[in-house]
Amino acid sequence: MTKRNHSTHRPISRREMLSLCKGGFGSLAFASLFGSIPISCGKKTEPNILTKVSDYIPHYAPKAKNVIFLYMDGGVSQVDSFDPKPRLDKENGEDPNKKFKVDDTQFGNVGKILKSPWKFKNYGESGTPVSELFPHIATCVDDIALVRSMVSDFPEHTNANYFLHTGIGIQGRPSMGAWVTYGLGSENNNLPGYVVLDGGLIPPGGVDNFNSGFLPASHQASILRAGKVPLANINPLEETPDLQNQKLDFIKQMDTSLVGKLKNPDAVESAISNYELAYKMQSSVPELTDFAGETKATKDLYGMNSDDPHTQSYGAQCLLARRLVERGVRFVELTCPQVKADRWDQHNDLKDGHERNAHAVDQPIAGLLKDLKSRGLFEETLVVWTGEFGRTPFAQGTNGRDHNPSAGSMWMAGAGIKGGVIYGKTDDYGYRVVENKVTVHDIHATMLHLLGVDHEQLRFHFGGRDIRLTDVHGNLIKGILS
Repeated sequence: MTKRNHSTHRPISRREMLSLCKGGFGSLAFASLFGSIPISCGKKTEPNILTKVSDYIPHYAPKAKNVIFLYMDGGVSQVDSFDPKPRLDKENGEDPNKKFKVDDTQFGNVGKILKSPWKFKNYGESGTPVSELFPHIATCVDDIALVRSMVSDFPEHTNANYFLHTGIGIQGRPSMGAWVTYGLGSENNNLPGYVVLDGGLIPPGGVDNFNSGFLPASHQASILRAGKVPLANINPLEETPDLQNQKLDFIKQMDTSLVGKLKNPDAVESAISNYELAYKMQSSVPELTDFAGETKATKDLYGMNSDDPHTQSYGAQCLLARRLVERGVRFVELTCPQVKADRWDQHNDLKDGHERNAHAVDQPIAGLLKDLKSRGLFEETLVVWTGEFGRTPFAQGTNGRDHNPSAGSMWMAGAGIKGGVIYGKTDDYGYRVVENKVTVHDIHATMLHLLGVDHEQLRFHFGGRDIRLTDVHGNLIKGILS
């Protein structure tokens, strides 16, 4: 396949051309430096705007068409979920400072070594150990590639969230979903290419975790809720379709008249594009979120008839995620439900908080994996499960765990992933990675690779240089690829 340097491009008007050239070609070069008209490299057609799937060229044959990103907000404890450490049982209650060097923690309240409150059991033909927290996900381990060696550059939620979502630990950069839709577009012109399902908890750092940054604004996430009213104004307020069309045509006419004045044309063009998409969504979203056609067996699979309302709500999110990728939405992220405990951020009362969060997501996630398989979508959908970092093997206070950016567990399943494997290793305490360290940049590079995109070639010129989601980093996690 043809390799491309992705950059926005569009036809310019005669007015813009005259305005730029009145000072000679020097003015044209000067304007391009400041991004007034981004210069495109390697585009398939001249001078079409990238608006439909056929305009986008993957770098090589993709394994995945879509991504479902299951974000475990707050940081799941690796030693209580997918990385059992018998040494914690033996040394429970002892001083960690006498066993290993203890790094500074977020709150500085270092307690004793704390064993896991949950037992582990081996599952599947692979014999992968999973704790009692996830009995349903445990039945899917032969389809999962477990990574036990994830690290983060940041020990604090907001910066770690920005890092996980955008590849840099500060606010303002494009999110991974924005990069994916910028590079590949969407397969459905009536739905956004990038959707975030709001389960009740927007991560620390806010909606900027899902922003488009310096990419065209049309690539930022659309935030939906799983329910009868997935977003505001989904039902037209005008009395007739003709009246609504007249309003939209008038708005488009006013916006289009501004494009030629070079007052940030991307913002205007994105507004036009978003108005048009919003109009299409008023017919497509109600059908998308109507589960009436789903069988009782399917709803039971996702836990939508559970006694736990949080399992019900997350089950609805997972079912909606399947329906979104079924309709060609490129990138779907799920946020956590608001259980009667903090997100996975248990600085105290680890047992109660982790159990509440696990019970809410365990059955729905397993149901999603099984449903994708039964419908032939598993082979073309990449499912990613992760938090922003792990947690300490010693207590914060007496019964919680602090943040640990030096080790965490995450997993991938689906398109292009080798199931039933364990990649990476932590020390005997689960405190630090000792083998096959995996960074956030590696996760991003691997996700893009499975979508057919070379992470080193997906770039956007901004601030005087070409910028990537993976910055100047990122290696494929080859050990988990099929």
